[in-house]
Amino acid sequence: MQRGHNRCEVFRREYDYLMYLAALQWALEHYRCDLHAYTLMTNHVHMLISPRDLDSLPRLFMSLGSRYGGYFNQKYQRSGSLWSGRYYASLILSDEHLMRCYRYIELNPIRAGMTDAPGEYRWTSYRCNGEGQLDELIVPHELYLRLGRDDATRQANYRDLCAQALLPQEMTEIRRALKRGTPLE
Repeated sequence: MQRGHNRCEVFRREYDYLMYLAALQWALEHYRCDLHAYTLMTNHVHMLISPRDLDSLPRLFMSLGSRYGGYFNQKYQRSGSLWSGRYYASLILSDEHLMRCYRYIELNPIRAGMTDAPGEYRWTSYRCNGEGQLDELIVPHELYLRLGRDDATRQANYRDLCAQALLPQEMTEIRRALKRGTPLE
């Protein structure tokens, strides 16, 4: 997770989201990371990423800060860091927590009151994971693939899973692990 500096908007127009996704795609390929889920909110981003190398994740976020931050500063005639410090990250050590993180990320627009259904929000991977819309950024996690033998079954099972609200304690555990940088066990 990464938040805009002082909770400022990091996406103002549709083209900003598209530029961020293009910078993300480049960084994912260049720094060997697999993206399983994401949501781009107006002032922060959430991502579920499996880095393939030890230094992949820090390099990915440095690249995003430079590429997208530079674009944003130039476009909106501002200077300084776009992001509020370093990104937050946490290891996920159990299958149960991994699927919880998928839901936490992709249901964020609902919790924020931006939409009533996850598929209605454009800047999320839910439409790929839950509805089968092509998203070249997404690499299905092995655990996601175990949700069914074919795409339609997996997507239906994923939609059923996302229909279950996260408990307040579950959200607190995820947020605490992210803030502290400790594993989610």
